[in-house]
Amino acid sequence: MDLLSRQGLRTDGRRSGELRRIRCKMGVFNQPDGSAYLEQGNTKVVAAIYGPHEIRTNRSKAPNDCAVINCQYSMATFSRSERKRRPRDNKSAELTLHLKQAMATAIKTDLYPKSQIDIFVQVLQSDGGNYSVCVNAATLALIDAGIAMEEFVISCTSSLANGETPLVDISHLEETMGGPSVTVAILPISGKIAMLETSQRIHINHLEPVLSEAVRGCRYIYEILNKIIKKHYEEIGGALNWGTEEYNI
Repeated sequence: MDLLSRQGLRTDGRRSGELRRIRCKMGVFNQPDGSAYLEQGNTKVVAAIYGPHEIRTNRSKAPNDCAVINCQYSMATFSRSERKRRPRDNKSAELTLHLKQAMATAIKTDLYPKSQIDIFVQVLQSDGGNYSVCVNAATLALIDAGIAMEEFVISCTSSLANGETPLVDISHLEETMGGPSVTVAILPISGKIAMLETSQRIHINHLEPVLSEAVRGCRYIYEILNKIIKKHYEEIGGALNWGTEEYNI
């Protein structure tokens, strides 16, 4: 099956370097300290942040000079066509570790000594790029919680179509029918790589263009999310009359 037509269109009508539609909302839950809902195409994720709060487990092993980051990645049982008996499989445990690795790169843990920050993400609907969408949703939720960060953490997944053309922000069909995929999480301002993973072996000649496309996708996603966050806080500020009150001294 060709994932890219002769006209340069993918199966969902996008060009090779075109992102899926992004929709999101911050502050979707009241109980957590921060939360966010994010859609990239048909992949839908919710993220919730609790903390910083007192360390609840293994206090004796916890560092005294920085916060402990606890992450959990999960998929809703209705999020995919195949149903698994155990809600957390080996892949979920692996992605939990990758999520913690990426978020720990940006969170200023030294500002929260002897504390714990919990990051929970759940995939509500799966259509490719699950890890990347979860990283992006977690970033929004951390910002909503007011957690200090070096900068955003943004992730994107790319692959090859027809063995030669890099595709950015791939769907589930492109993940399963395409070539090796590359998932990267970066700090877009500094350019630091927080996490990098390939789905399988990839030829060295293909790695650079696929990775470059994923990084480029990260920068586009950063620009979109940054505008959404600014608009979100402008609306909050307008509702609270920030900057419009007069003070007499």
